[in-house]
Amino acid sequence: MKIHPEAIYAIFAAILFGLATPIAKLLITDVSPQMLAGLLYAGSGLGLFAFYGVTRLFKRNSQRHHPIRTSDLPWLAGAILFGGVLGPVLLMQGLLSTPASMASLLLNLESVITALLAWFIFKEHFDRRIFIGMICIVLGSLLLSWPNKLNATFPWGSIAIAGACFCWGIDNNLTRKISGNDALQVACIKGLVAGFVNLGIALSLGYKLPNFLVGLSAASIGLLGYGISLVLFVISLRHIGAARTGAYFSTAPFAGVICSFLFLHEQPNALFWVATILMLIGVWLHLSEHHAHLHQYEELHHQHTHKHDEHHQHKHDFDWDGREPHTHPHHHAPLNHSHQHFPDLHHQHKH
Repeated sequence: MKIHPEAIYAIFAAILFGLATPIAKLLITDVSPQMLAGLLYAGSGLGLFAFYGVTRLFKRNSQRHHPIRTSDLPWLAGAILFGGVLGPVLLMQGLLSTPASMASLLLNLESVITALLAWFIFKEHFDRRIFIGMICIVLGSLLLSWPNKLNATFPWGSIAIAGACFCWGIDNNLTRKISGNDALQVACIKGLVAGFVNLGIALSLGYKLPNFLVGLSAASIGLLGYGISLVLFVISLRHIGAARTGAYFSTAPFAGVICSFLFLHEQPNALFWVATILMLIGVWLHLSEHHAHLHQYEELHHQHTHKHDEHHQHKHDFDWDGREPHTHPHHHAPLNHSHQHFPDLHHQHKH
């Protein structure tokens, strides 16, 4: 099984995010869901802002990164609203009444919703293999949210987590629209805005800031599980599209489940193992996908970070120092060829 190189970014992003969920579960008893969401994203934004400042001191060449433009702001604002404000609050609320291991696997719904929106709203390509994989993941998620007893209370925690996945599915597709930008800058802005908006809402509702140790712990988790993870996720979106990135990202819950068993001493039931098998089958069907055919490389004029590969054979209208990768507006001439590919920035063709 050959995995697309850029998919490695999505897998590492998944591991970081997956580990963050059960660790956040440890903090939810000490701080409100809204406050915790704010601390997670504020930690992400502040940490990435510091890193962004340091890297820019050593990268003075503007041709090596692509700043966010005015036309990107609506996409970024929507991603912040759904992915940075609504999604985290729903997840933290769901963690109040849902075991961390179950919550981790329920997060697989994010990849399903991301794919459905990408396929039917944003018109990304999919085939029967990918569709069957998504069915397996959906069935596994339904089993996880099934009440243990017929007279059990309605699983509001699971519903809240499913709502968070829906918000992040929208977020992923909106972020894909600006994935050609500087991934570090996108993640930094999202973390800062989402973090302080959530903190402001929490404080206005009367919640108080936690003690320093809890706040620092939440901020550190946010930097790794939401900040660095998002940077890697955006890079993957740029190269393999929203649906495929979401599929690779669906490995995140398994890292969270392992962490839950080791550190929270949670005990899985029979439904849990059936759901796990279904989800593993779904993930494998996505990871083993191979998509190649003769396609038309349409004429295109855009800007993003790139190297001079088979898709980028152009001249420069400025003094180029030969460094790669670099960023500038460039033109793609029409081209017909065949190779394995994904719905990245350059392959938005019909089938």
